[in-house]
Amino acid sequence: MKPLKKMRPRIKKRVSAAAKRDALGHKPNIRARADWKELRAGTATILQAKPLTRIKWIVHGFSTREGGSSKLGSEQVLNLGFTDWDSRPTVESNRKRFLDALGAGKLDLAVLRQIHSDVIHTVERSLATPLQGDALISNSPGIILGVQTADCVPILLADTRNRAVAAIHAGWRGTLSRIAAKTIGRMQMEFGARPADIVAAIGPAIHRCSYEVGPEVAQAFAGQFPQAREWFDIPRELSSGMRDGEIVAGEGPNPLKWLLMTPPGHDPPPPTVQLDLVAANRWQLTDAGVCEVNISASDLCTACHTDLLFSHRREQGHTGRMMAAIGIRV
Repeated sequence: MKPLKKMRPRIKKRVSAAAKRDALGHKPNIRARADWKELRAGTATILQAKPLTRIKWIVHGFSTREGGSSKLGSEQVLNLGFTDWDSRPTVESNRKRFLDALGAGKLDLAVLRQIHSDVIHTVERSLATPLQGDALISNSPGIILGVQTADCVPILLADTRNRAVAAIHAGWRGTLSRIAAKTIGRMQMEFGARPADIVAAIGPAIHRCSYEVGPEVAQAFAGQFPQAREWFDIPRELSSGMRDGEIVAGEGPNPLKWLLMTPPGHDPPPPTVQLDLVAANRWQLTDAGVCEVNISASDLCTACHTDLLFSHRREQGHTGRMMAAIGIRV
């Protein structure tokens, strides 16, 4: 009779959180890829597009939630927007920390009271009070332009020939209104910019995987952009019966209402589609003449990475604001 083989005790292998996400099919939390880099300043983390860092006369950065003095629940965060849960002195201190980390502590910060529009302002000197709008352009040294986001698309532009910059806030309404393309048009009129000379960076924003909108939004995009169908993931119940030029079948916010014949007051929630705002804004930039190779777009989805970024949608409104900023050195 053969002796029994000695059995080794089984040791349970520890699985990292990242491996668990991968097993579930989620993207790993990759903060930077080939054309992006992290700037660490104390406990703060700032993201930068490498093509913009090579332009020595500008300073730029996309903030994250890390490294601030604001208290959000049990977390210390870098909130750069004036919200009802945070104090003005704390936000101002966070903004100073952000600008100092960029090496822009001596530049005057110009920001907006954002209204989800296509309103663009030219800034020549520091602003005593924020202007209403959603994009800023400047060719004045000593000014740094900033837009705030917590899901919407932040876009920074630099005209390498004429030394002009822009900061754009593009939600779905601004994207529908072509604010990115219009900002390039304003730079052409004001500064003589040529789109081929513009370098663009699209920062972290909510991505297609997490951004649900109603069919009426999809139809509005279809009315403005012939290629809008490429920017949407459409559920089967909405895509069946589509006509040419449609993104969803039927009209109104719930085209399934009469098909389902539910009693009054018991309508099902309107079906939704998923919109790729980053792709829509990238297309606007290239359609305006910006070279594809001159556009860097972050892979980070704000809703998927609330460990690093603020997301108004994922955090149900109780969150902070990040800032995308760009300016011309003195």
